[in-house]
Formats: sequence, structure tokens, C-alpha cells
Amino acid sequence: MSDTERLGTTLDARDVVPWPPALAARWRALGYWRGETFGSMLRERAVARPDHVAVVAGRERWTYGELDDRADRLAVGLRTLGIAAGDRVVLQLGNVAEFAEVCFALLRIGALPVFALPPHRHAEIAYFCAHAEATAYVIGLPDGRFDPRDLAAEVQATVPALEHVIVAGDAATPAAASRPFVALDDLRTTGEPDRGRIDAHAEGGGWAPRSSDVALLQLSGGSTGVPKLIPRTHDEYLYTLRRSAELCGLTPDGVYLAVLPVAHNYPLSSPGIMGTLYAGGRVVLAPDPSPATALPLIERERVTITGVVPPLALTWLDAVAGSRAGRDDLTSLAVLQVGGAKLSAAVARRVRPTLGCTLQQVFGMAEGLVSYTRLDDDEQTIVTTQGRPMAEHDELRVVDDDDRDLPLGATGHLLTRGPYTIRGYYRAPVHNARAFTPGGWYRTGDLVRLTPEGGIVVEGREKDQINRGGEKVAAEEIENHLLAHPAVHDAAVVAMPDPYLDERTCAFVVPRGDAAVDGPALRRFVRERGVAAFKVPDRVEQIGALPRTNVGKVSKQDLRAEIVRRLSRPAED
Repeated sequence: MSDTERLGTTLDARDVVPWPPALAARWRALGYWRGETFGSMLRERAVARPDHVAVVAGRERWTYGELDDRADRLAVGLRTLGIAAGDRVVLQLGNVAEFAEVCFALLRIGALPVFALPPHRHAEIAYFCAHAEATAYVIGLPDGRFDPRDLAAEVQATVPALEHVIVAGDAATPAAASRPFVALDDLRTTGEPDRGRIDAHAEGGGWAPRSSDVALLQLSGGSTGVPKLIPRTHDEYLYTLRRSAELCGLTPDGVYLAVLPVAHNYPLSSPGIMGTLYAGGRVVLAPDPSPATALPLIERERVTITGVVPPLALTWLDAVAGSRAGRDDLTSLAVLQVGGAKLSAAVARRVRPTLGCTLQQVFGMAEGLVSYTRLDDDEQTIVTTQGRPMAEHDELRVVDDDDRDLPLGATGHLLTRGPYTIRGYYRAPVHNARAFTPGGWYRTGDLVRLTPEGGIVVEGREKDQINRGGEKVAAEEIENHLLAHPAVHDAAVVAMPDPYLDERTCAFVVPRGDAAVDGPALRRFVRERGVAAFKVPDRVEQIGALPRTNVGKVSKQDLRAEIVRRLSRPAED
């Protein structure tokens, strides 16, 4: 198998749709893919600027030299534990310094992180571990009343093949666990790591992956159930970091504040923490995104760029314009990125006068395509579009329901392909046949129109998915949980408008027989089935029968109109 066809030590074309060799050769010849790996990237930064601060998180303040060394020592420990190239490792850590350490250690030995989100619970984690055939699951410490160690014990019982649970902290093992947990601190070797072996490729007796190998598995937004897994190679993903850093003006003097959960693709790579490290800058990890936490961090660390979702942007703007005005020095902030959902033009126009920085709109997907407004765009372009694709060879099509190309300016379905957009999901041949055309175009599920200048204006989603403040909720997944309740005959979940999150979830429920719908009880039922908290319906409405289209499908359009009607009627009704 040629380098352009390599997928990873234990993966093949049944797992991952490979890049056609001729196309991979083209992207190399054009300079998109440069033969870099995550391990080599960090090593080069550490050699060039070993004493430059790389990661700040709470009391932790690691230089590039320290992060590089910690990644090496943990890589040795992971290999000793039995984790090898191609193994999948589900990673569920919040915004802590160990997130970067574990990522680079896994990437350095060719093991694949599977990026779970902090809110995910048993339904999602057990699926990720089973579907990816994960060797290990990495967790953090208790957060409030939630103890991830209890969740890990439950997942062990569901997925017996899961060999290791690694804890970034106290590895006290619950009685229900089938195997003892391992503390991350106990895995770091105390001896001097053999960096020659770590950096050498397998053919030379080393551990390092090839740049064409799959590096990691990201999560899709998911419109028909739990998220799909997205395989990204070192080649294509490192291009996104390099180009994102360029378009965001990042230099070694740049400071990126991560306020969103860094396992999301947006704060991970657009430019996110990885793009900042690629540029040799400093990453600051915020434990939460509130103005009370984030704004003082901007002042203290002299943050130059950060990324938020629209509801958070509005919260920050209100905080700065209101009671917090003048408390924090935000003059270092040059760029506020907003992505994850569409930002209204009215809110967009407030950014520059309120925060004194440039707004950069970001539109993209973990599957590939990323679009940015440019820092030197005029204000009208910045506030009214979601930017232009970042690569010269990104291709876009806007088509009708029959895949016929629409004229410029018409709204239609967005299709894309290019040097960093995947060719298929991980182990999903049936879904891939729907999501990709025979010519390699990815059906994004977005409804957009294009401006004469090449800008993208997002008009909505075609998929049955609710965008709850940047968190994607698959309606079908929650409907299946509701239908498991004995009092529920039928159910449909739709988006309802919300001034803060843009969309919240509303479940329309048809009761079984004479049963009554108890909204709080149904919400509690869904929560207890082990789903992430953001997926629990925000509102439950009883309905006699679900409206149907002419072909018998549930009319989600009618249900969305119905909840708007119910929300707008007088309280006495």
C-alpha cells in the first residue's frame, strides 16, 4: 500500500474511505499536505522556543519544552500499558492542561483520540467505545454531582472489550468497575524517554505515524442519532491548523483563550488550541465561558483572540456594555471569532464598538470545509456573511433537491469537496452512500446562498437537527428515548425559537390511550437514560396526533409553526 493510501496501522478501507492516490498526490504537489505529523510539529516548536509558554490552565503554566517532554513521557507509559498505533482511545476531558498532554502523547505513538464532549453520558460514551472498538477511555475528576469514574464503570459493564480506564487525577476505582482504573500520573515514565525511537517511523523500529495515517476521530453534529465518527489524517488536519492560523493573524506572540469545550472541532482547530500551538503561540484554557471568568483572563493573559458561539457573544457584549463596563482591560483582544451557529447582523454590529476588536465569523464543520471572514474585510461583509472558504481549491456547489446547480444568489443545499474535506465517515457505508456523491462531494446539510464575492450566507439546515446554542441535537435520537416511555404513543422533536440560544428543543408527545403527559417526568426519564444534559427536551407539549405530509411523514414544519403559535398566545389561554 502506498503512502497516499495509508490509513493507520489497524484500519483499512472498510473502516475509513481512503483518499484516491492521484488526488492525494495532487494535494501534496500543491503544498497543502507537507508530510507533517502532530508529533513532529510539537517537537519543532519545542526545539525552536523551549521556554515559550504553550499552555496555561489554572495554576498550570507549561512551556513548549515542558509540554513536549510530558507528551514523550506519557507516550512511553501508554505504550507500556499496551496502547499502540491504530488503537482508539475515547478522550473525555474538559479544558485542562492534561487535554493537550494526552492528545499529543496519543498522536505521537499513532493511537487515535476519539473526542467525546464533557456533557456526554452513558448513551454516547458506550456507543463511541463500542463502535470505535476503543482500547481505553480517559476521564477527569468529579464535576459537581457528576463523577466520571461512576460513568466509566457503567461503560465497562456495557463494553467488556474496553481494557483501560485512565483518570487524570485520583484513580479510585468504583466497586462496580470490572477492572482497576489507572492514574495518568502513574503512566509517565520517570526515565529519560528514547526520543529517537518515539520520532522514528514503524519501518525504522519507531512509534511515529506517517503523515497520511488517520490521526484522530472527531464527532459529527449528528442528525439521525448519536454522532458519526470523522476520521482526519495528519496531512489534512494540520493543513487546517496552518491555514487557520494565517487567516486569524496568529503569530508566536498570539494568545488564544479557549472558553468553549476544546474537544469541539471549532475551539480545537479553527484556529483553536491546536492552530495556536502550530503558530507557536500561547493557549489559555478557561474553566467556564462566563464573563466573570473569561474577561479577567483576557486582561491577565493579554489574550489576542478567542472564539465563542452566538449566545455567548451576546452575553459578553451585554456584560461589557452593562455593569462590567470598565472593570476589565480588554485592549489586547484583537479578534473575536463567532461560529457554531449563525450570528444575527444586529448582534454582529455591536462587536467592534463594544469590545473594540474585529469580529471574525466562522462557518464550518468537523468533516472539513471551514470558511472565515477575513480580518481586512469591510464591515458590511463581516456582519452579513459567514466568510469565504479558506483554501483556494475548496469547491462549493449550491443545488436544488434534485442536485441541479442553482444560479448565484439562490438558496439551496451546500455541497463541498477539497484538500481537507473527508471522503467518508468511519465505519458507516450506508450513511456514506447518502452523505457523499459518487464524485466525492460532501452533502453538508446546510442551506446557503453565495454572494458575488464568493462569500457564504447561511440560511438554515436541511437536516432534522436542532442547533441549541452551538450544541447539535439529533431529533431522532431523542424521539427514540421518548418512545421508550410506556405513556408515550408517538413523539416528534423540533426546534423552537429562543432569544438566547437561537433554538431550544420542544418535544410534541402523543399519549398512549388515556395516559396523561407529565412534562417534568418525561424530561427526567430522558435524562436518566444517560444522554447529555443539553439533549433533554427544553419543553414538552401534548398533542392529539402528529401532523402529516401528503406522503405520510411527520410534518416538522407544521410542528415548528405550532410551537411558535403556542409560545405567542396570551398567558391566560
